[in-house]
Amino acid sequence: MPKLKRKRTRHEDDQHLENFDFKHNITWRVFRILTEFIEGFEFLSELKRPVTIFGSARTDPKNYYYQKARELANKLGQAGYTVVTGGGPGIMEAANRGAKEANAESVGLNIQLPFEQQANKWITKGIGFFYFFSRKTMMSTSSQAYIFFPGGYGTLDEFFTINALIQNGKIEKRPIILYGKEYWGPLNEFIRVKMLKEKKAIKPADAKVYKITDDIDEIVEIIKNSKERQYTFM
Repeated sequence: MPKLKRKRTRHEDDQHLENFDFKHNITWRVFRILTEFIEGFEFLSELKRPVTIFGSARTDPKNYYYQKARELANKLGQAGYTVVTGGGPGIMEAANRGAKEANAESVGLNIQLPFEQQANKWITKGIGFFYFFSRKTMMSTSSQAYIFFPGGYGTLDEFFTINALIQNGKIEKRPIILYGKEYWGPLNEFIRVKMLKEKKAIKPADAKVYKITDDIDEIVEIIKNSKERQYTFM
């Protein structure tokens, strides 16, 4: 009887990658990156009226913002939008959950991380990424509108990336909405006072790219009045 090959554990896979000589195997790495971009853009092209929701992976289901993200995603789903998230727990789970409960497409663009980023059970359609930058590119180009709930470095990274892309004309202007005045207020003050008025590091128009609101119905109306995303890169 032939001996079955034992499947490597996640730890062994990590050790394998740590010992992999990328310098002398750069072709392997380039093809893997290329594959993620091709598969990612093909995946995005099939989404109908997508809206991406960002937020902390550490937000508990009992948290106020979890409940609001779920409520907002449910209303967007009922309005015929596809809800897109990073596919993990916290705010991402809340948004996917709300969309699925509305019988709408609930999409997750997941990332392989050593902690916390297991795909949530509310996703109806998803894709996984190994490289953070390829997944980030998909998150930054996936939708006709972007909604940010309170989050950490990753949430802020996406917020500033999308703002910079619009500022420099790399993507067309689209709604960027920050939910939670008490959370985003201090950052808004920093941008408008320190960056704009004191340091003149940005132009007045740059501070008007995003909107802060705690009104879910207002967010839905803003998105309803937004331009549908055209996937010109396909």
